[in-house]
Amino acid sequence: MIQVTERAKDKINELRQKDGIHLAHHIRVAVKGGGCSGLMYDLEFDAQVHPSDEVFEDREIKILVDKKSLLYLLGTTLDFTDGLNGKGFQFVNPNASRTCGCGESFAV
Repeated sequence: MIQVTERAKDKINELRQKDGIHLAHHIRVAVKGGGCSGLMYDLEFDAQVHPSDEVFEDREIKILVDKKSLLYLLGTTLDFTDGLNGKGFQFVNPNASRTCGCGESFAV
């Protein structure tokens, strides 16, 4: 399961409204190779649910995750921050053994 904080929910809904994205567009979270720690998070709006997707819902936000990425993301919390260390979505991932300073890549 992937959880969404209230701040992340608010930002997702703000982006939907600002960009004219319909509620049928869910959040797709994936893990791809790259970044300074070896793996990177990928986050985007997507209206298409693939047969191999796992679908989670938290705080009325539907999250799509492909089976390959799911192994790396179980138990992860999606948050949003606009603090001194940067602004953007952050992944709090209990499976990560190491993360980079920017928070966009990790290793297991």
